[in-house]
Amino acid sequence: MYSLGVDKREQLIESTRELLWERGYVGTSPKAIQERSGAGQGSMYHHFQGKSGLALAAIGRNADELRARAEAEFSGPGTVVERVTAYLRRERDALKGCPVGKLTQDPDVMADADLRKPVEDAFGWVTGRLAELLEEGRAAGELDASLDPLATAIALVAVLQGGYVLARAAGSPDVFAKAVDGALGLLTTKEN
Repeated sequence: MYSLGVDKREQLIESTRELLWERGYVGTSPKAIQERSGAGQGSMYHHFQGKSGLALAAIGRNADELRARAEAEFSGPGTVVERVTAYLRRERDALKGCPVGKLTQDPDVMADADLRKPVEDAFGWVTGRLAELLEEGRAAGELDASLDPLATAIALVAVLQGGYVLARAAGSPDVFAKAVDGALGLLTTKEN
């Protein structure tokens, strides 16, 4: 439940973000959103044209947050490998999963082009940004000249998303950490 000083629209978006992460699109009913946010039905429909409009705002917010947090590490100090390492090792709730990545397993989100678009765009952005960094590292001689930046960026994003799945299956965040360690080991192996 949120305090009275917080804007109802924000309460609705934040509650929907939480519920989508916990329950998925089908499990996120308007009633659950209203209960979590403390907003009434009239307030919900005053700000949004229904559940899909509210879900779109929440998914968009999750995608924006994913980009902002990733960019903080990508543009931070250090070498390319240090910045990529900071991104991959950033504190995450491995057992809860990625709030954007989990949506790819939600058939209702993936079947709706409007709801799918911010998910697709977020992963496209992070993959492209990683590829830029890896190209920078390759050009500077930090990474092996034979490294394919785009293929490697896709592999790194897949390791993160797959690491969440494996950690949840094992019931242990250690599996996620090992997946990240394995990816970094491959990334830092340079031919001399």
